[in-house]
Amino acid sequence: QVRLEESGGGLVQPGGSLRLSCEASGIISSVFNPSTMFWYRQAPGSGREWVASITSTRNTHYADSVKGRFTMSRDNGRKTIHLQMNDLKPEDTAIYYCNRAGADWGQGIQVTVSS
Repeated sequence: QVRLEESGGGLVQPGGSLRLSCEASGIISSVFNPSTMFWYRQAPGSGREWVASITSTRNTHYADSVKGRFTMSRDNGRKTIHLQMNDLKPEDTAIYYCNRAGADWGQGIQVTVSS
């Protein structure tokens, strides 16, 4: 069974940075490597929203709200994706989830941006 585990969340002041990671297990490389991977987030009282995605050829796309501040990458050898988040704002506060190919979800990790 595929498992996705996020790490790297926490509390940071506005303007700060965090790097989220998501490691996949229970999946072989020939399935992981071609998968488009996604980051979503859900703020308190709001629905889950798409944040960023990366294709098998490392093409990336970002929501307008994070464009220029967040960078997504992948390490196929480690079956891991990352989300580098810079210049964080209070409105980035949310639970962040990774997703594989629209099918598998991680448990989510809290990111709180507050002074």
